[in-house]
Order: sequence, then C-alpha cells, then structure tokens
Amino acid sequence: MNAEKPPLIWLNLVLFSTSFLISILVAPLYAYWYGVTWAHLIWLIVAFALTNLSITAGYHRLWAHKAYRTHAVVRVCYAIGGAFAMQNSILHWCSDHRMHHKHVDDHDKDPYSAQRGLWFSHLGWMLRQYNQNTYADYSNCRDLQNDPIVRWQHRFYVPLAIGTNIGFPLLLGWYYQDIWGMLIFVGVVRLFLSHHSTFLINSFAHYWGKQPFNHNNSARDNPLLALITFGEGYHNFHHLFASDYRNGVQWWHFDPTKWLIYLLSRIGLADGLRRTPSFVIERAKLRAMFDNAKEKMTSLPNYRQRSLQMQQDFDQLVENLKRYYALKREILDSNAHSISTRYELALKKVHYRQLGLELEKQRANWHRLVAKYA
Repeated sequence: MNAEKPPLIWLNLVLFSTSFLISILVAPLYAYWYGVTWAHLIWLIVAFALTNLSITAGYHRLWAHKAYRTHAVVRVCYAIGGAFAMQNSILHWCSDHRMHHKHVDDHDKDPYSAQRGLWFSHLGWMLRQYNQNTYADYSNCRDLQNDPIVRWQHRFYVPLAIGTNIGFPLLLGWYYQDIWGMLIFVGVVRLFLSHHSTFLINSFAHYWGKQPFNHNNSARDNPLLALITFGEGYHNFHHLFASDYRNGVQWWHFDPTKWLIYLLSRIGLADGLRRTPSFVIERAKLRAMFDNAKEKMTSLPNYRQRSLQMQQDFDQLVENLKRYYALKREILDSNAHSISTRYELALKKVHYRQLGLELEKQRANWHRLVAKYA
C-alpha cells in the first residue's frame, strides 16, 4: 500500500500553473491580436538574462559553492535579481542545493533526487511538502547567515519578489504605453522561461548527456542544456568540482556565467576565483575512462590480466601527467634574472617539450586502449 502523499503547496501549484497557462495560451493570443514589438522581446531577453545570471553566478556559484568573492554592490544586484527570478531566498535556495550535492541521488535526503523520476526532480518536489520537517533548517548555511545582504534578502524576500515581478514590467508598460503586454511578456513569460530553464539542470542534466569525469552519480554534461542555462549544462564536471567558478572548463565551452565572473574579476569587482588544477581535471577524465573500460571488460577472457595491465598503463600515464604539470608550474613561476637561472630555465623548457611529446604518445595509446572496450 502506497504511503500517503504530503500536502500540496498551493501557492507553488497556482504560481507554476498560472505562468504555464499564460505563457502557452494568453501570450500567443495577445501577440496575434495586438502584436509583439522589439521592445517586448528585448526587455524579455534582458530580464531573462538578469534573473538567470543572478541565480547561476549569484545563488549558485557565489553563495552555494563559494567559488569566488565579489563586491557588495554586485551581491545586492544578485540578491534583487534572484528575488526577480522568484526561486526563493538565497538562504533557502543554497540550503536545498548544498543538501542536493551532499546527498545526490539519495531517494530521501536529496531534495530533488533524479532517482525519484524526471517529473519529481524538475517540478514535483516543489508542489508538495516533502521536506516540511527540515524546511526552515539552515544549519548547513551558517556561513551565509553572516552575510548581511543574505539576511536582508531573506527577511524581505516576499516584497522584493512581488515588487520586481510586478513593478519592473509595470514601469516598462508605462514607458512604452503597453502595460498588459509588458506584464505578460516581461513578467509572466520571462518568469516561466527562467523557472524551467533553471529546473532543467535538476532534471534533464541528470538524465541526458555524457559522464566524462565521474560515474558515481547521475549528473551529466550536456552542451545543449548549457546554451539555455547560461553554462550550467556541464553538470558532470560541476558535481565533481563544485567549488570551481567554471562549469564549462574549456575556453570554448559556452558558459556565460564563467565569462561574467571573469569579467568582474578583471574590473576589480570580484576576486578569489577558484580553479581546479588542470592535472586534477585530466586525471579525473582518465579515471572515468578507466572505470568505464574495466566495467566493460569484466565478461572478457583474461579479465584480471587485462585489468592489471590497464592499471599499470593508467598509473604510468598519471605519473607522467603529474610531472608534466609540475614542470609547467615551475617554468611559469621562474624568474630568470641571472645567466645560470636562464640556463636552468632553458633546460626545463627543453625537458618540458620532450615530456609533452611523450605524453601525447601515451595519451594516444591510452585512447586506443580504452576504445577497445567502448
């Protein structure tokens, strides 16, 4: 016999249902009857970017994971933008998110566990009082309770949320002489898009994509999700290296949140950007490939012998990688002022290039080896 379901959270049910119905029914009808101008679309995009970046750069990478530090002015902007996004206060959002990382995929302890289904992790977890016993337990966010901006936003979250979600579209509507149009598109449609693009990370990013860094949980990297979530789609990397200010670790990865944080650091509004060392990242990728290959070869003849040989190849490759990155760091940190130190630096550079060539061969051999068990 199924256990009785927790009570519904009617406020959330009404909010999500109303934004959905207005976005798919009322907005198209309004556009058909009255038209949509460039002002509607531009301000929708601006508000969408403001709210989502307040969540990704503020709530998520700044406050939940302490991936960097930033100026109080930026934190206030994030706090107001987060209220505009209407995803609860910083304190509450971060408490849930830290619980998710600590107990990822746990059926009961992960607030939006993917193991309870796609619907539950996307939206269902917010429609019933599943966590009513711990709803206001912020003991995992004592550090955030020392931040006056976090305390201020938590105390005044409701008026901030109402004020931004109604006041901003009303102001635009007054200026452009189209109050209803701005309320529908910049208010409701933007809110619907902001909500569900964020919720995709809790749901689809645990079902759809690749796991190049870690197979120990359901998080996946998905470049397509990154396009609509301001870079949050590289979720497999994030769950292993949560304190890194980047989610898309390569320069070509689409991660506007990473670019915003870096830009803030360049103009003096952010510092302490935390980066996972390249050696640690590459070692994790190699380990994930190794674990995947070992799993595939268990049914093959001479499994034990194959596994031991692969373990030796892995260990040797990782050891050379460690030497390579350590030598790279030595070269970058060198100050060649005297003739003797310039000579030593030149020798290190030669050794570094030789080691790099050896590593390229080792990497190629490793990829060929694991490809046999793909």
